[in-house]
Amino acid sequence: MLLGAALAVGMMTACGSNDDSGDEATPATSATIKSYDKSVAGVVEAAEAFLATLDDTEKTSVQLDLTQANAIAWSNLPCGSTCRPGIEFGNLDDSQVAAGKSVLLTALGTGTGTGFERVAQIFLADDYLGSVQASSGTSAGPGGGMSGGPGGGMSGGPGGAMPSGGSMSGGTGGLGGYDAGNYYMAFLGTPSSTGTWQLHFGGHHLAVNLTYKAGAVAGASPFFVGVEPTSWSDSAGTTHEPLQDMKAAMLAMTTGLSTAEQTKAKLSQSFSDVLLGPGEDGQFPATKQGLAVGALTDAQKKLVLAAIKPWVANADDATATALMSTYESELDKTYIGWSGTTGLTKHADYVRIDGPSVWVEFVCQNGVVLQNQIHYHTIYRDHTRDYGGEFTFA
Repeated sequence: MLLGAALAVGMMTACGSNDDSGDEATPATSATIKSYDKSVAGVVEAAEAFLATLDDTEKTSVQLDLTQANAIAWSNLPCGSTCRPGIEFGNLDDSQVAAGKSVLLTALGTGTGTGFERVAQIFLADDYLGSVQASSGTSAGPGGGMSGGPGGGMSGGPGGAMPSGGSMSGGTGGLGGYDAGNYYMAFLGTPSSTGTWQLHFGGHHLAVNLTYKAGAVAGASPFFVGVEPTSWSDSAGTTHEPLQDMKAAMLAMTTGLSTAEQTKAKLSQSFSDVLLGPGEDGQFPATKQGLAVGALTDAQKKLVLAAIKPWVANADDATATALMSTYESELDKTYIGWSGTTGLTKHADYVRIDGPSVWVEFVCQNGVVLQNQIHYHTIYRDHTRDYGGEFTFA
């Protein structure tokens, strides 16, 4: 199945209206990505519409229990259903994929380059990476530095546990390679405007976890996003740089410091990956490190807020605004740190923001497929709101 047409629809409608007038369809397919009302009720409506496109067997792969094992089963690896629950987009027809993307379009932010638009760019990056890999004849396996969790593990839950509560069959199964179809959607709990449930979506370099409780978003994290390559041009000559805004915001924050402040912010450790990636839930450092934001000028504090925003903007606009207000109120108790170099151009260049609530990391790694380049890994977490605060981690 070709996903390009459906993806193109999503790119056109990502900033469309919140009603049916934003619908679009491509000449190649009748499949339409629909933008529902930008509310929890709208997300529930979109989720129910997606479920309605599936048969009973497919629904068992999507509709799962809201358990800790299912919630934490995500990875940055292209490891198919071995490390995440849900149904693979590559196993669905165009209309089903469009319905699934309608859920994402409705649930995620609408800012240019953020939310659904960023997710769509990660799909494109995987298609590009897959084409490069195919032309070079290299393997998609987990070697060559494709770290997932502790020790580069490929496990989905604690101790390598498989996600529970539904079928794990279908799709490419294990190592699915790089492809826009190798992404999985699951609903943990029943989509509802009154109960508690989670929208769980991800694949290579992407993990979206949105938790809903009593008609509100209780948590928009963990949110993992990365990209390889960091920049490329498509056949039409269009340049894609999906995480450039994140890199630029972090650079503005660190270069806005004086030399003395940069020295104080430098961390003693080095990092070749994010510290709180998959499998590291709740493992926040006991002591905050780096430079206290409370000691900075108002202009510098604004740069810290601006550096947080691109990650939080993955959530719907209202939720992102509320979270940013919380993070701003906690800014004086927030710390920033870096290691490697401040240029964010070399392997192990790393930046961190750690507040009473917010946690953001950005790191450069050597390329896996394009080994002469670097690629980016990033993570957004919240000390109390990960998975909507539903689980306790030791």
